[in-house]
Amino acid sequence: MKPVLILRNVSHETAGTLECNLAEAGVQCRYFDLFSETPRQLPLDQAAALVVMGGPMSVHDVDQYPFLAAEISWIQEAVQRRLPTLGICLGSQLLAKAMGADVYSNAMKEIGWYPLEMLPTTAEDPLFANCQATETVFQWHGDTFDLPSGAVLLARSALCKHQAFRIGPCAWGLQFHIEMTPDMVDAWLAEPGNLGELAQLDYIEPAAIRAAASREFPKMQQLGRRALRRFGALCAQHAKAG
Repeated sequence: MKPVLILRNVSHETAGTLECNLAEAGVQCRYFDLFSETPRQLPLDQAAALVVMGGPMSVHDVDQYPFLAAEISWIQEAVQRRLPTLGICLGSQLLAKAMGADVYSNAMKEIGWYPLEMLPTTAEDPLFANCQATETVFQWHGDTFDLPSGAVLLARSALCKHQAFRIGPCAWGLQFHIEMTPDMVDAWLAEPGNLGELAQLDYIEPAAIRAAASREFPKMQQLGRRALRRFGALCAQHAKAG
């Protein structure tokens, strides 16, 4: 069966619970660690789906991270092929840019647990149908984006109006991280680059993020399992059809 191609931009941002849900759907993952090596081509014609993970860089940092330009090109091809596509955090910003939208700094960084307003458009969405009107998710981003032309906005927050969108029948961009596990939160809060970022933000308290985890994780994991299980089923369907 065709694998799901997962693009990683930094070593500490893994697929988390997404990998488990893909495995349950009977779909294998094939990782491409772009921070280590960038392939000349990506075998999208032999893929069940494309997943683009997060990272601390901006989509505009192509001079420092040349692989970002390749990612944008691959995302464009995946959407044209109607290949199931999921962009998480930086991945959502790359999807927005690939679809012609502007990406820029948000007014404030969102790091930690934040409520989302799930919009009525989720009622007909293949991933987010039957979600709650308000969901709490884990965030770690400083950039945002304009909504690409023709995209459907699915969620927003008080600090960031474009939190989730779908473009075409099967490409999603999520600013937030529903793939997180408790171990991942601990690892991110201890990662040296992240520690340097947090030290410059007096309105973010790492201890409060850890303290809220036991309360917020069970609810977010329900949302994550539902949406990521559906994405896994979509990937399996595409793999079999192909």
